[in-house]
Amino acid sequence: MKSNLTAACVALANQVAQTLQQHPKRITAAIAAVLLTGGGGAFAVASLGPDAADLPVSTVQESVESLAGDVSLASLLDSNPGFSLYRSDVSRHADTAEAMLERLGVADPAASAFLRSNDLVRQNLLGRAGRALTLEATDDHRLQRLVARWALDDSANFKRLVVERSADGSFAARLENAPLTVGTRLAGGVIRSSLFAATDAAAIPDTVAVQIAEIFSSNIDFRRSLRKEDRFSVVYETLEADGEPLRTGRVLSAEFHNNGKTFNALWFQEPQAAKGAYYTLDGQSMGRAYLTSPVAYTRISSGFAMRMHPVQKTWRAHLGTDMAAPSGTPVRTVGDGVVDFAGVQNGYGNVVYVKHQNQHVTVYAHLSRIDVQKGQRVGQGDTIGAVGATGWATGPHLHFEFRVNGQHQDPMAIARQSEAAQPVSAASRKSFDALADNMRVLLSSATLVQQASAE
Repeated sequence: MKSNLTAACVALANQVAQTLQQHPKRITAAIAAVLLTGGGGAFAVASLGPDAADLPVSTVQESVESLAGDVSLASLLDSNPGFSLYRSDVSRHADTAEAMLERLGVADPAASAFLRSNDLVRQNLLGRAGRALTLEATDDHRLQRLVARWALDDSANFKRLVVERSADGSFAARLENAPLTVGTRLAGGVIRSSLFAATDAAAIPDTVAVQIAEIFSSNIDFRRSLRKEDRFSVVYETLEADGEPLRTGRVLSAEFHNNGKTFNALWFQEPQAAKGAYYTLDGQSMGRAYLTSPVAYTRISSGFAMRMHPVQKTWRAHLGTDMAAPSGTPVRTVGDGVVDFAGVQNGYGNVVYVKHQNQHVTVYAHLSRIDVQKGQRVGQGDTIGAVGATGWATGPHLHFEFRVNGQHQDPMAIARQSEAAQPVSAASRKSFDALADNMRVLLSSATLVQQASAE
């Protein structure tokens, strides 16, 4: 009997297995239906239970010991050590002790009194513009530490004036000398209206903008040839004090994209040369026999063209270039030559004539002073006088002329056509090429910095 039952179970199991193999999808569907039906039944049974909202609710209250023990909130606030406030600014000519501290967010009568009375502060800070200031104050706006830094002219050092509050609340001041460190900055800009507007937007110092204009003056007329969306990249030196730039140094390399053309420049000094010069990245000299301007790059009020004479009020050919600049601005000779005349002459006022090779003569008029005399030999870039308003001049400016065989010529055109200096020597070519490759990388990085800041 038992053996017959076992055999029947085995036969049933074999039949079920055979059926599963023959109809797997149908069997799976049947099992799913059973499970869903069972789930629905379970839901139906569960829904017959009481609503949770009707169940009784009880509240349990229990006191918990504070982790702070017996320390009160007031005592915790009183034990707060406070914090320091840091600010930076630049000193101004009109600064008094109170005005300077107020601008820096300090309200401290004791500090003001010390700054007014201390000789080091009075002699080196108050009323002196352009000194970099860093200040530390307490959270209740009392002075903790004030540092002023400024560079010395043509020196590798800078001055540091330090005013500090001691533990007893009194103040002390000391003056220190420290060496400047040389850093390198990358920058770039896009022309929207003018070079200075573009450098201002990119936080590039004016001294760097002037150098860019001078470097590329033989290639680009910065008065008339700039185009919207022209762009430039520059690598330049900074002279830093305690990590803060105090002044800029030389432009090391630059690239300018103007009206579809690309110009580049690299500062390089030959091992045996007395001074360095600018070259293109392929080693060609950017120097010319004549500079394009006898004053550092500035706003030019009148070009080589017809104009209304400012004094005679008649239309006439303006046979030169008027360069607006403050009275006293140095005037330099644009090329090597000999002073042919230095003195007063009619409407020119104080004027200097310089004779160059090939019957070329340059004229510098309306000077406030003359620094050379007739017969003196001068070199390109030497100072020969200063901008003024002598003669027939309505305001401070330099009237500059370029004459070839007695005929007036456009000075900028002559400068661009003048002969270039020698390229990099063969002996220096290897070191120059290595430097040029490095500058290409830095200029590309400067372009990326400019693009990132514009986005």
